[in-house]
Amino acid sequence: MSAVLSIAITFTLVMYGLAMGIALLRLLRGPSAQDRVLALDFMYIVGMLLMLVLAIRYDSRMYFEAALLMVLFGFVGSMALAKFLLRGEVIE
Repeated sequence: MSAVLSIAITFTLVMYGLAMGIALLRLLRGPSAQDRVLALDFMYIVGMLLMLVLAIRYDSRMYFEAALLMVLFGFVGSMALAKFLLRGEVIE
């Protein structure tokens, strides 16, 4: 791996960590439940991006599979929370 790529990956990981920290703050302090759900959804997406950058850094396919599973469960969780906020129940 070249030095430029290594520096770019490190910078990207730091920025994603900062974004996750800000989203965690919004998750804990959000004025409404919708803000909290949106922050949680954003954290799933940033977590997936973080896994993809780690896959490039370590040259491993397992991180790609983990990112796919993370996003799949994140999407299902976001849909369940949205349905709960809309109707007050998840299972009809």
